[in-house]
Amino acid sequence: MSETEHEPDVTVDSRGATCPGPLMDLIGKVKESDPGTVIELQTSDNGSKSDVPEWLDEAGHDLLEVVDHDDYWSMYVEIN
Repeated sequence: MSETEHEPDVTVDSRGATCPGPLMDLIGKVKESDPGTVIELQTSDNGSKSDVPEWLDEAGHDLLEVVDHDDYWSMYVEIN
């Protein structure tokens, strides 16, 4: 398991969900979060690696880091 310098305020576990589930889970959590909140999205869906950064760019939020675990990714997002 990889280490990260980002400590999430909240974790969204979408492992096992298929597209667009992880992105929809993230959007739901973003809508209820305050600016500065760091969210860790855990996803095993390969499509999330492109879908999430595209949406974050359009929505004006920051992708801080993607950590590759053996069977899923942790995507760290900061709300602006």
